[in-house]
Amino acid sequence: MTVHGRGYRFCGTTQIFFMPKSKQQKQTTVEALTDGLKQAKSVVFANFQGLTVAATEELRKAARKDGVSMVAVKKTLVKRALESAGLTNVDTLSFQGGVATFMGSDEVTAAKVVNTFAKTHDVVSIFGGIMDGAFIDTAMVKTLAAIPGKKELYGKLVGTLNAPIQDFATVSAAVIRSLYTVLNAYKEKKA
Repeated sequence: MTVHGRGYRFCGTTQIFFMPKSKQQKQTTVEALTDGLKQAKSVVFANFQGLTVAATEELRKAARKDGVSMVAVKKTLVKRALESAGLTNVDTLSFQGGVATFMGSDEVTAAKVVNTFAKTHDVVSIFGGIMDGAFIDTAMVKTLAAIPGKKELYGKLVGTLNAPIQDFATVSAAVIRSLYTVLNAYKEKKA
């Protein structure tokens, strides 16, 4: 028997058995989750059970890339963290299995990450979320995911601001080309 990470690996097999968390570890997890819930502008709750390890890592990587924190805990710990954060209006009865909590620094990023991932992985199901201190259902989370993010909106704004300048440059270049063509034709006619 060899120790591997927080669990044990037996006889070189790939299956890892994790020891249950101690009361102190659970308390630390609840405190960290409570802080995250208080600071996040939006939160999405989803079921991730049934994902392969590679798919779970892909989900974590996608969340990290977009600045979204992902915490996977049991629903009892999520319930305690919600109560500690003063969010008592969240329907935790709909949560099943392990709960992945995604906390975003803006209103739509967490919903986008989870919804995009759920489209390619049928196992992932969205339970709901929190926005402005109120519980939102699955349909609202999917609606939020359809809204463009900050980067997309900034890109559209820059494009809109750049359009008149670009049009002016195009028209100016066309006038100069026309003038050149007329002068060139006049020169050839004289010659």
